[in-house]
Amino acid sequence: MEAVSSPGTDAEMDMGGADIDVDATYTSYQESADAQTDRASYASSSICSLASSATRYRYENGRRYHAWRDGTYYAPNDEGAQSYELIVHHLWLLTLHDKLFLAPITSPKRILDVGTGTGLWAVDIADHFPAAEITATDLSPILYTAAPPNLVFEIDDACSEWTYPPDHFDFIHIRGLTGCVKDWPHMYAQVYAHLAPGAWFEQLEFEIRTNADPASGRHADQIVAAFSDSVIDVGERLTGMTFKIVEQMAALLPQAGFVDVHEERFIWPIGAWPKDPHLKDLGRWGERNWSEGIEGWVMALYTRLLGWTYAEVQAFVKDFRSVIKNRGNHFYHEVRCVYARKPFPGEVVEKSGDDGASAEA
Repeated sequence: MEAVSSPGTDAEMDMGGADIDVDATYTSYQESADAQTDRASYASSSICSLASSATRYRYENGRRYHAWRDGTYYAPNDEGAQSYELIVHHLWLLTLHDKLFLAPITSPKRILDVGTGTGLWAVDIADHFPAAEITATDLSPILYTAAPPNLVFEIDDACSEWTYPPDHFDFIHIRGLTGCVKDWPHMYAQVYAHLAPGAWFEQLEFEIRTNADPASGRHADQIVAAFSDSVIDVGERLTGMTFKIVEQMAALLPQAGFVDVHEERFIWPIGAWPKDPHLKDLGRWGERNWSEGIEGWVMALYTRLLGWTYAEVQAFVKDFRSVIKNRGNHFYHEVRCVYARKPFPGEVVEKSGDDGASAEA
């Protein structure tokens, strides 16, 4: 079993020092978020009838994984994973104040959702733009809800060469592909090639590393930091997939040719410890995000790549969950939304700033 190490200094955990007031009356985590999952887009479920090779799943350590391009993605696709995606989808809706996107799009004709997962965002965007043609792709045929008539699901590996016509889409959306892509410059080049001139691309990712209020215990800091560092190290060293794309998006997009690059940063508390009502609500869901997501995040990575046993992973997961559920620990992490535009032919672009994070025509 290969050890999971923790960082040596508090500075390694720093993400900018967000100043969040703590609710001194906070005593326990409330499961009040359950009532908010009855959105219309969650009302019914169906599984697409697709090629048998894609539904001949891999079962391992009590979890189910995708079969097509076996091993490409580390996370499971079973019912537990699908329920977990409901939490993440709601977290993003809370973060963006019920907006499905931040890019200034109005009446797109064709939209592509890359790595759609259970398709929750794709279904919502199809309802939002009923006249648009929505294409959603993923390695697994696990649509959680019944697809609207203007939504088409395709089994596809987004890291392979895209077969869509050039300049085809009016909006391309990526969310939660951290740890799924080896060559992000190539991914962005494909996005650029298949966007229509003047069209927008948007990507949303979360920071794996967390920060902690100084009141949090040393053991708590160590176990959560050990998880973050091990996932980044194991993922990049042994799979070649980067788990730090959240930090690189805004800089890479101008290199791919995009202009008008905008980056919005948000905080996800882990636990309902902030005083601010909006952050408190995010924290309730943030705790569920980590508590219910942790096993799926580490099971394949730790057993396949570090040689851990199933029992060792379960012991780690149990310890991890107890730490984040301890109301004395005040963790949070950063999430970012970046959106950018493909310029028109012949458009003269003047960069503003040295980092390439913003540009204007």
